[in-house]
Amino acid sequence: MIQHLHTNRLALKQISKADAESLFEIWSDPEVTQFMNIDNFTTVNQAEEMIVFLNQLTEECKAIRYSIIDRESNKIIGSCGFNTLDFENKKAEIGYDIAKKYWGKGYAPEAITALVDHAFQTLKLHRIEAKIEPANTNSIKVVEKLMFTYEGTLRQSEKSKGRFIDLHMYARLNR
Repeated sequence: MIQHLHTNRLALKQISKADAESLFEIWSDPEVTQFMNIDNFTTVNQAEEMIVFLNQLTEECKAIRYSIIDRESNKIIGSCGFNTLDFENKKAEIGYDIAKKYWGKGYAPEAITALVDHAFQTLKLHRIEAKIEPANTNSIKVVEKLMFTYEGTLRQSEKSKGRFIDLHMYARLNR
């Protein structure tokens, strides 16, 4: 699995323990984690444990998470990746988060475009999915901008933060 991707402004590299402090800053912000299936972190150790868990999934070829690095400042501004990889069915689910300071600057679409291109061109996947809470209008705008198609609402399909939540299903096919 490729560990580094690049765009004009961003470098995406597989997350490592060295990223824990930067990712903790992002994952400890309740506004960033509002629509994530984690509570905002309160210790750097939580970020380290998450990185170990995500890298274990990568070793098993089930997922991969990248730190999003602003190439100009060399600062980690978020993370993104494939939450699930299903090579048998040639599909993956994407996920992403951006530090609030960088919202609205086009970083999420740029990072997701790199993921989608990698999925279709290198991994030879057929379908990329994004499951988004209906109230997460910013993420909905991102995937719509990237030509994902809304396919419907998965009613109370996942438990997050102690409650069942609806998720809008968006997908993009390799055509």
